[in-house]
Amino acid sequence: MPRRILAAALAVAAVAAGTTAAVAAPPLAVTTQNDISKPFADTYADPAIIQGRDGYWYAYATSDPLVANGPFGLMHMARTKDFGSWEYLGTVFSDATKPAWAAPGSFFWAPDIRYFGGRYVMYFTVTDTAANPGGDPAIGVATAPTPAGPWTATGGPVVTPKPDGNGGYFGTIDPAMLTAADGKRYLYYGGFYGGLWVTELTPDGLQAVGTPTQVAIGDRYEGSYAVYRDGWYYLTASSSNCCAGPTTGYSVFAGRSKSPRGPFLDADGASMNESRVGGTTVLTQNGNKWIGPGHHAFFTDAAGQDHILYHAIDRAKPWLTDPFGINRRPMLVDRLDWIDGWPRTRAGAGPSETPQPAPVTGSAAGITPADPASGLWNATRRPGDALGGPTAQIRGVAATRQSAPAGSVRVSADVRLGASFTTVLGYGAVVASIVGDKLVLVAGGRTTAVRLPAGFDRSRWNRLAVQVTGSTVTARISDAGLGDLYAEARLVVPKLKVKAAPVRWLGQAEVDNLTIRPVAEPVRRMVAVPQPGKLLAGDEFNGSGLGAGWSWLRPDAAATVANGKLSWPLQDTDLVGGGNNAGLLFHRTPAGDRWIAETKLHLDLGEGDIRNYQQAGMIVHRTDDDFARLGNVAIWRTRQTEYGRELVARPSDGATSYGGAAIGRSAPDLWMRLAFHRNAAGEHVYRAATSVGGKNWTWGAAWVLPAGETPRLGLYAHGDFTGADPAPVATFDYLRFYESK
Repeated sequence: MPRRILAAALAVAAVAAGTTAAVAAPPLAVTTQNDISKPFADTYADPAIIQGRDGYWYAYATSDPLVANGPFGLMHMARTKDFGSWEYLGTVFSDATKPAWAAPGSFFWAPDIRYFGGRYVMYFTVTDTAANPGGDPAIGVATAPTPAGPWTATGGPVVTPKPDGNGGYFGTIDPAMLTAADGKRYLYYGGFYGGLWVTELTPDGLQAVGTPTQVAIGDRYEGSYAVYRDGWYYLTASSSNCCAGPTTGYSVFAGRSKSPRGPFLDADGASMNESRVGGTTVLTQNGNKWIGPGHHAFFTDAAGQDHILYHAIDRAKPWLTDPFGINRRPMLVDRLDWIDGWPRTRAGAGPSETPQPAPVTGSAAGITPADPASGLWNATRRPGDALGGPTAQIRGVAATRQSAPAGSVRVSADVRLGASFTTVLGYGAVVASIVGDKLVLVAGGRTTAVRLPAGFDRSRWNRLAVQVTGSTVTARISDAGLGDLYAEARLVVPKLKVKAAPVRWLGQAEVDNLTIRPVAEPVRRMVAVPQPGKLLAGDEFNGSGLGAGWSWLRPDAAATVANGKLSWPLQDTDLVGGGNNAGLLFHRTPAGDRWIAETKLHLDLGEGDIRNYQQAGMIVHRTDDDFARLGNVAIWRTRQTEYGRELVARPSDGATSYGGAAIGRSAPDLWMRLAFHRNAAGEHVYRAATSVGGKNWTWGAAWVLPAGETPRLGLYAHGDFTGADPAPVATFDYLRFYESK
């Protein structure tokens, strides 16, 4: 349950209709602590979220049991008002209402929730269809009058199974819908086997039309989610294995494009749809209790702050059932910051495990979102419907009875619009109007207008948000405020001043779920990352052999030192599972509890062909069944930088688990770092980074090894790969150890 803290208390004088004496006191601040699904479930995987017109936030999850030994649900529903107190609502489907075209033993995964056309629409994965059962996944869709159901599935898939040409089917999984500025609806879907795709949908969202476009290469991404922000479409998706128990390295990455069909490029200009696959880090594990964070959704709170909802695994409690059974993946939420145009979870800090400010709900300015007319002057209270409750009817001029805050402020509401409707902030400092087929924004003497799409239906409930953040003003009309849009108008007005004043409306509209809030202060800088200090030790490979401090495990005579480099032909061996026959070259590590190891690797893995699993890089090693390795690796047709972890997951028989996290982009010349420190429990934490060029570094996932003796650190070059003749050669320029600042 959340802790409630009194943030401030301001005296509010009684006000007459149409006047105001003071700004309303903000409500009590609320904190949450991950995992937020703990009050009602041990696992709540692949979460999706939407705010209903009743003010509740509804979260949905995949069909795993909620608790150990519990039944498999047919997808789950829960709701909250404050992200601390939750009410479990049951399953989306029953055996009687699930899609008739699904095979009897099919599972239902990865719900994506939307609202448009006057109804709630849910997309989901059906793992097996009745038409040709045997692993032919498809995308289903269901509709409901309320976010709690009842849900009615359509008579067939919205996206049908896609044969792979070899007697099987590609991964038609993990849907995510987006309404784009061109007025069209798009559905993103797909996974590691077959890649990510986008298809246009019919206006009602119930059927795919046209020719799909591939937007991300196979073997890297699944769990996509798309949003529009500041002129860009962002495609975000999860990478690596979602469900490897204590070695899960799932992470979230992003690319962006000016078109909803891509191409989606990362911050370095690399495409998510090429062999040396790109992706800018949005969320990855940081060395605390949470590993494998991913399969996410974005949402915006009443203060304009974005958040990321996702699942993760507690590394100390990774299983819901026996080891190698169902993974325990509870639901988490954290702040999402936009820094230099890219989404970053807590400014790059990653998953939180301590109390954090909850998403802001409710309203200032004396507004009760569930009954907005009670806080408005000259608005008529209407009974509304069973879902939304009372609404406010505005005809002519209406205003809040109390002042909205000065400065940065956000006004958001569900609206059904008449012929014209205008929102006025701060005695006319900002005026946002919907007139005819245009969204018009006026601020500081400047004006901009954006045309609404031809299919926009003003008689339906839509989400309107007007926000002032410093000198930037935006007005946006969308389906439900989930990164979708029909139109967005934006102005930058230097020295803009919005004074505390009632918010006024002119024209005709029915308003529900109205909130007025000070805008959350945006975070604009990334958190600090490890920086190398004084050189402590290492080897530049300048002699005719290895320098002092090296030692071998299973020596490889093919590894040679010459011309200032260590050259090591890849061994057709591996360390994963029972393949503990690869040579490893270790170097003595510095004393102390904090340092950085760095190497430069040249390994040409080509592009586009299958070379499983040629790789080389750095390794942290306790035993052959307890290690972490950072490598440049070929994974089917992709080239990736994988930071993998193996450990014994089932002590009773020594069975091992292996998983990995992706970090940065692969390249023939790649710089690598491992930053070491001991945490408060004495455990050994190693965070990885990579660089193409050796100057700009991408810091990524951290793995934690047990307390006790410090593991060995060194180099490896192997693969258990589809053979090459001659074997590729890994060339290391140096291994250095620095102080860590």
